[in-house]
Amino acid sequence: MVSKKLLLAVATLTGTIIGAGILGLPYVFGQSGFPIGVGWLIAIGLLVLLVGAYMGEVTLRTKDTRQLAGYSEKYLGAWGKRLMFFAMIFSVYSADIAYLIGEGESFSFLFTGGTQYTLAFGFLFWLVMAFLLREGLRGLKRVEAWGVGAILGIIVLIFVFFFPSIESANLGYYDIGKLFLPFGVVLFAFLGFTSIPELRRLLRGAEGQMLKAISLGTLVPFIVYLIFTFIFVGVLGAGVEQVATISFGKLVTLFGIFTMMTSFFVLTFALYDMYLFDFKLSKRSAWLWALLVPFGLFLLIQQFRLLTFVQVLGIGGVVSGGIMGILILLMNKAAKNKGDREPEYSLPINWFIIVILSVIFVAGVFFELVL
Repeated sequence: MVSKKLLLAVATLTGTIIGAGILGLPYVFGQSGFPIGVGWLIAIGLLVLLVGAYMGEVTLRTKDTRQLAGYSEKYLGAWGKRLMFFAMIFSVYSADIAYLIGEGESFSFLFTGGTQYTLAFGFLFWLVMAFLLREGLRGLKRVEAWGVGAILGIIVLIFVFFFPSIESANLGYYDIGKLFLPFGVVLFAFLGFTSIPELRRLLRGAEGQMLKAISLGTLVPFIVYLIFTFIFVGVLGAGVEQVATISFGKLVTLFGIFTMMTSFFVLTFALYDMYLFDFKLSKRSAWLWALLVPFGLFLLIQQFRLLTFVQVLGIGGVVSGGIMGILILLMNKAAKNKGDREPEYSLPINWFIIVILSVIFVAGVFFELVL
């Protein structure tokens, strides 16, 4: 029988992983071809699962409870903490910028039938979120779980209504020239390393289930992503919009809006709390840093058309995911010698494994920024 602690841990990791990335997957799968997209989904899913398992072992080798930056400081020193902090901040800001673009496009489509008013609607969405954050409505953080539920609802809805319209030709098409296009978005869609220390706390007294929780918590998003992309690409092929939910009309777009709204609020509130409590900033300063930075970058990106929704996700994935992944590998190796607790499981690691996996992460940056 599955324990309540395990279910809660799996739900926590799943909820952390499923976010903005899922809305960009159908587009990159449609452009590169479904077979190529699924290949990356499997490969990167296994890579993230392995690195996540390494991180789980690090937490089990440590008596005290920390977050990613704290573990980096313990096992890699001050430079590790600073680099991990940068990766975490980069990930959150990338997601928030993507949400502003996605919400702007979604609201513009909902009210005007097109995406030409993305900047205006993105600004209005930001104003509402800024007001809610300033009012300190922390209770809204509890709706994060509904965001995942909304995504699952979308999948059921579109599966029922659009499955008869799936064309096998759309699923069989591929473009080898766009082989590396999905890499960054898929990596971003799987990022959930920040919740693994939380799993350790949730599994207190049942730490032996850590590896199972990480495995199941990664498998559930994989299945969700596979079904989600299968339906969109099967029906529309390369015609999927960058914000996938726009492709199936206004009703499905509403689900996408709700999902992005809850995720944006939760991420921004977490950033606000970090500036407020960890950096000891005033409430005003914490509010400004949490909201003005992503909004300023959103304005710059939209005004000069620098990046699209999918490009923001891709860059966020390869940079933050790559840095976190490499640091976790180094932490795991150091923790095997410096850890102060006997772990419930131990995975083999050596410099060959670290170098090979690090090269993959670095190559991802090249694929995303150069190719």
